[in-house]
Amino acid sequence: MSTRKKLRPAVSRRATATLLTCLVILFWGGAASAFKIGLRHVDPFSLLLYATAISTLSLLLLLLVRGRSAGLTVVPVSAVWRALLLGILNPFCYYLVLFAAYARLPGQVAMALNYGWPVVLTLLAAPILGQSLKKRQLAAIGVSFIGAIIIATRGQFIGFGELSGSGLLLTAGSTVIWAFFWLLNTKDDVDPVLKLFLGFCSGLVCTLLVSPLFGGFVRPPQAAWPALIYIGLFEMGMTFVLWMTALKLSSSTARLSNLIYLTPFLSLLFLHLFIDEQIHPATFIGLFLIVVSLLYQEWTAHRTQ
Repeated sequence: MSTRKKLRPAVSRRATATLLTCLVILFWGGAASAFKIGLRHVDPFSLLLYATAISTLSLLLLLLVRGRSAGLTVVPVSAVWRALLLGILNPFCYYLVLFAAYARLPGQVAMALNYGWPVVLTLLAAPILGQSLKKRQLAAIGVSFIGAIIIATRGQFIGFGELSGSGLLLTAGSTVIWAFFWLLNTKDDVDPVLKLFLGFCSGLVCTLLVSPLFGGFVRPPQAAWPALIYIGLFEMGMTFVLWMTALKLSSSTARLSNLIYLTPFLSLLFLHLFIDEQIHPATFIGLFLIVVSLLYQEWTAHRTQ
């Protein structure tokens, strides 16, 4: 009887973690479509401004509800400054560059190429953290780059065709920014939600400060608000909280990490259904190669541990 009682909480935690992961996949899977819908009505900077404001408010409300806002008074000053500086990278720089890329490219191309950021992270970790790249890692990176080239050239390998060169460069830039963010986002004892909130406060302040350079504040039309709210709540802030909670509840983070790779394929489906994008075969093939190479890198990493 006691064994059953012990098993029930474990099963309940595992089921909750799986449910939260499914919600994360659903929310992040809809992000690319929300970006494209939002960009029909506002420019990339306005999208950044209002979505960041919504995300910051939602994180503040979450901290107040959980009674964690008082944690600000006990966080080391160095940790606060680090979180504020990281906010310049994410959300400010990262999403501004990413939204500009989405404004210039089909959603499927921007989304699929952006999913290559772990490859960039691996490449940057070598010189910055002094980590050596093994032959298997280099092979996986090569497969990822082949996948990226297939997507960018639509399988032609001889040029970008009708795709925007600046859009492709911006997408590549977003992967570099995101990889740098993760490299610098070192582990500490600060509540991750509190750290995320501080970063978004910093990002929002940066956005407000540079707003005159982008034409100031432009009131979004009513049609833009569903996308702005979705991006602010379910792409930028709250979904990260769900994901962190799922990882904390799960006894196997590797299993959840593998499930999350369903997200880009769900994104393709949503882009087809809601944006009416015709998914190019090269996008699917290239994305498949990128995801397989990432899964292979994770598998080899766990195997060597």
